[in-house]
Amino acid sequence: MIKQIITVRHKKFATGLFWQPLGVGNTAHNFAKQLSKNTDKKYNLFTEYKSMIGLTSSRDGAHVGMSSAAAQIVDSLSEFVSFLAVFSVDKYFYLIAVRNGIIIRDILIENADAARKLYTELSSIPDWGLLIAPSSWGMPKSQDKNISDLIEHNNIARLRPIGFMKTLFPSMLFVILFILFGIYILSNPVKTPSDTGANLNTEMANEYRRKIELKKQEILDKKLAQEAAIQSFEYPYDNLPNVQERAELCYKAIAFVMQQIPGWNQTFAKCDSEYVSATFSRDFGTLNDFYTIGGDLMPGAIVQQTSEDEIIVRVKLPKLETASSMDERDSVTVARDIASIFQQINIPAEINNVTDTVLNNGVAENINVTEVAVSSKLIPSEFMYAFKDFDGVYMTSVSWRANTRTWNYEVVIYTK
Repeated sequence: MIKQIITVRHKKFATGLFWQPLGVGNTAHNFAKQLSKNTDKKYNLFTEYKSMIGLTSSRDGAHVGMSSAAAQIVDSLSEFVSFLAVFSVDKYFYLIAVRNGIIIRDILIENADAARKLYTELSSIPDWGLLIAPSSWGMPKSQDKNISDLIEHNNIARLRPIGFMKTLFPSMLFVILFILFGIYILSNPVKTPSDTGANLNTEMANEYRRKIELKKQEILDKKLAQEAAIQSFEYPYDNLPNVQERAELCYKAIAFVMQQIPGWNQTFAKCDSEYVSATFSRDFGTLNDFYTIGGDLMPGAIVQQTSEDEIIVRVKLPKLETASSMDERDSVTVARDIASIFQQINIPAEINNVTDTVLNNGVAENINVTEVAVSSKLIPSEFMYAFKDFDGVYMTSVSWRANTRTWNYEVVIYTK
């Protein structure tokens, strides 16, 4: 079985990841451990990307720090909510399929026949926004693109270990054994007979000691470099927008995409970390009506037709200024205080304390996070006022459901 690794412009990327949407109330690391335990225990690496996590195994050639090829391509084709693509790369064929922003297939295939068969099966599903295939295949409605034009060599969706100690222990053991061996050599110098080769053996021993000292210095320099990198590492709470500015932005963004278009009903809208989107269902209007009127009301919006009766509109959010912020209280105290606030205003709230793990230059560090999920009739600015006495607050997403006229909020608080 081939390794699920491709090389693009002299850099290796991981393929063949098992992708799943990240459920509400779950952190990426904890969800990855849970999935690995319940699906295939060989998965020992994971990555997080756009409310999804992808699992893979070092047996497939992947390693910590390697980037996901699928995430790179989705980023490059961000104007398409759904697309199906196959590329010829490394004498193999790499296939990726994305539906409504979710990666459903991500696989490197050994031969053209198997790749063409899977592509044909998937292309029979209607409403792909874009089809990509080698021109020699002669596939209808498809374009031929070079994968090197779609991979930017940025560092998004880098792989992290699911079980940290399993990944770190072998390298730590090697370094420890090497240092112990060096100490043994230095404390037990080479004994040479007093013959004509004595001078030669002494020179060899001195040269060996010199190499040991150089290696010790190299290890020390590497450790100092790692410590410097850790000090400069940016944590999730180092770049948080102002709570009220974020609430106002999402409220105005949802209002922008939830326009009144004759013959089309607004059903759902959501503001996440990067985009605001809205879903419309057809009543008596036509597709031409929507494109004509919607184009005037929402200039610059990306329109995705999921069927003849449903359309999704998406707009990228502008960037807000950010600052470092973390609540100085422990997560238990924060969770209790938040629960008390929502009890006072008689609004049910789902509150969980979780520990997320970030990989800082090969060193895993835990971050305490309090997660809050609430359904409310309050608009974003009014709702987020409840968190005015807390630091480290970020509204990860807010959605509006038209049939219930209810706002659904997901908020995290980074704590000590």
